[in-house]
Amino acid sequence: MTTHAPHASHTVTLPASLDEAVAALTAMPAAVPVAGGTDLMAAVNAGLLRPAALVGLGRISEIRGWQYLDGHALLGAGLTLARMGRPDFAALIPGLAAAARAAGPPQIRNAGTLGGNIVTSAATGDTLPVLAALEATVIIAGPGGGRREIPVSHLLAGREMLHPGELVGFVRVPLLHAPQTFLKATGRTGPGRATASVALVLDPARRGVRCAVGAVAAMPLRPLEAEQWVASLIDWDGERGLVPEALTAFGDYVAAACIPDPAPPEDGSEPAALPPAALHLRRTVAALARRALGRALS
Repeated sequence: MTTHAPHASHTVTLPASLDEAVAALTAMPAAVPVAGGTDLMAAVNAGLLRPAALVGLGRISEIRGWQYLDGHALLGAGLTLARMGRPDFAALIPGLAAAARAAGPPQIRNAGTLGGNIVTSAATGDTLPVLAALEATVIIAGPGGGRREIPVSHLLAGREMLHPGELVGFVRVPLLHAPQTFLKATGRTGPGRATASVALVLDPARRGVRCAVGAVAAMPLRPLEAEQWVASLIDWDGERGLVPEALTAFGDYVAAACIPDPAPPEDGSEPAALPPAALHLRRTVAALARRALGRALS
């Protein structure tokens, strides 16, 4: 597979359908599924993984596109980040398209897939806060043609796990037909891993605001109280604008919820102050949340 992995297996299965892939994984419990391989090969090259066999998903056409279904978009897990960044997809789910375009250099976007982002569940995965804010669900394919559907947040939080032989086949995303934004900060100029990211979507039908903050914790964080508070300030039947002070307060509310002050000591003494790095991260999240909401409402 790579010159840096001389002990890696050369057993590679290339199924043509999702059920064939599940059957291959069931027959070879030690096999690892691979689509774009951007995270898998990094782990192999670092000596962290030595797969006994690989099940390649690149020939499964059914998971490389999308379709409309009852007010939702059913996205194949094999959709590449580059494909999601194109204008036709951006017209469908603009927040997810923006995250895909920000995911890294072209070679990463051309190979990396939506399902890979979800299964890897890296804290810095750019699509994950958007999926959390959209309250997407994943459809998991299992042995015997079985299918089950769970919230993507449950999978990211480890509340529900993939069982042996299962694969993420599709992602169901509500089509809100409303503004969506995704912003991220990196530690460098140009494409890079997020130090913090914010996805924000408006849901006019429910008169709600949904926000998710990525990269500051092991999974995207939803500041629910901040969402409810700012939604109550918006004139949903009017121009939906907010004064700058409200935008600033929302950003601070989100940041404090995601990066809280240290808990007071049990002895009643003064609580410790946040370290400078945490304060800087809190300010970054506040700025991203403020700007994301401002752009969504403009």
